[in-house]
Amino acid sequence: MTGSGTHPQTATWQYRPSDGERDAERPLSQRPGDGSVARADLQRDATVRRWGPVTPAATQIGRAESPEADLKESVRRLHEERHSATAGHGERMARLDKLRIAHALANDLSLTPWQRDRVVGVMADLDLTAFGSQRAIPTVALVVIRHVVDRERERYLGLHDTEWIRDLPPERLEALYDQFDSITDDPEFSALAAEHGLDITSLNRLRRVLTDQLEARELEDAVYGRNPHRDPNLPSVEARRPDE
Repeated sequence: MTGSGTHPQTATWQYRPSDGERDAERPLSQRPGDGSVARADLQRDATVRRWGPVTPAATQIGRAESPEADLKESVRRLHEERHSATAGHGERMARLDKLRIAHALANDLSLTPWQRDRVVGVMADLDLTAFGSQRAIPTVALVVIRHVVDRERERYLGLHDTEWIRDLPPERLEALYDQFDSITDDPEFSALAAEHGLDITSLNRLRRVLTDQLEARELEDAVYGRNPHRDPNLPSVEARRPDE
């Protein structure tokens, strides 16, 4: 359907009435292609970011008024995350990346739910800058996985108790270490470590850095989703829920 007027083939948003046509009914065309941007206007828009639909309801975010003009200070503050609405956005996204990547690696290595939560809990509040040039999230996550899993297996055999193993005879101590199975012997872990440039030497060195960080930041008992300060004498939320 084509409305009457002097510009029957011009879309509403492209048409600007003259002074004598201000009060007249604006023409409306629904012919194919009338609502699209002309090729010349599209090229100018991509070049100088100046042209666009002319409508009072349009919202332009992050665009200068002209090619010579600069962005408004409020928009610049928004882009640089200095606006109150986006304060701390970069830190939040970095923390979410640590949680996501650590969770994915733990699942890929078939860790138990408890080991996975331990790894994610440590990664959540760990300062990666202490690892220097090897502070990439996957690299540090693999070091944390190695520490958490090996530490749990050491506790199972009692190898974490230095005072106890100091009094053991050499034969008993050798038998315990023969039973110990490190995650570094797992082919899947070795493949992931090699993919990120980690060998046994670098894993041992970074584990010492991790141990210092765990002690300094009190993350040795960190578990994601569990509060270490909860009173164990009180029932948990899960125990208070009615049976389905």
